[in-house]
Amino acid sequence: MSQKPITLNHRELVDLLQMAYSAEKAAAFAYIGHAGAVKSPEEKKAIKQIEDDEWQHRKEVLEIMKQYNIPVSKWYEFRFHVVGKIISGSCYVIGWFMPFYFAGRLESGNVCEYFRMKQFFNSIGITEHDKVLYEMGIKEKEHEVYFLEQIKTNKLLPFFEKFFMWGNVKSFNNINLDEKYPVEKSDVYCKKEPR
Repeated sequence: MSQKPITLNHRELVDLLQMAYSAEKAAAFAYIGHAGAVKSPEEKKAIKQIEDDEWQHRKEVLEIMKQYNIPVSKWYEFRFHVVGKIISGSCYVIGWFMPFYFAGRLESGNVCEYFRMKQFFNSIGITEHDKVLYEMGIKEKEHEVYFLEQIKTNKLLPFFEKFFMWGNVKSFNNINLDEKYPVEKSDVYCKKEPR
């Protein structure tokens, strides 16, 4: 006899899970275009791996959603499908720098989605997803670092960082991969605006 799914009485968490599930599809679509637009075989390979990571994250988020009987949002699926396809196509016409820049900026914000999910689950006494959410958040940070590494010496970066608030100095999360906290001490991440 199968167990009845638990209902999550946490509106913000439910919405965050639904949005993350659909947004991962948009990111994967974007990386298909990005990988297709770059010339370097090394860049193509690295971006393809990041695309694969996003599909895996989507699968893992769906597993969590199923556990709590959370439906996939048709609106988010439509919206992020369109956004992903637009970004994918734009990679072929906006040059080399901007896809790397905006991918890094997007990944920087995505990091905190997974740590917020962990904190929301913990606030209602659920800890079983801590490891997978932590790993997804850290993986998004690795993506951010990869994209920043490609452009950190580009002359356009200071200009873009000034207007779009992300780059060598600014990030949307407070994670340092060289000094990572373990899962059980990771509540310090994304609690407040990083400096």
